[in-house]
Amino acid sequence: EISTAIASAVEEQGAATREIARNVQEASTGTTEVSNNIGHVSQTAKETGETARTIQDSSTSLADHSKELRSEVDEFLTRIRAA
Repeated sequence: EISTAIASAVEEQGAATREIARNVQEASTGTTEVSNNIGHVSQTAKETGETARTIQDSSTSLADHSKELRSEVDEFLTRIRAA
């Protein structure tokens, strides 16, 4: 009777240990997936920042060209009126 109870307890412990090991493996897999996703988000954020800087630089350049064009148009109109 005692040996049967011990065998049963050992089997239950074995099953619990296998379940714990399975859960640890699943947690490890989940952690790896989360880490990979964070890496992708980080890369995407970096790319978005670079794109935003490019757009900002282009906007600044466009504004500068617009001012130059406006100045040239004003000069042209001044010469036309003077002629």
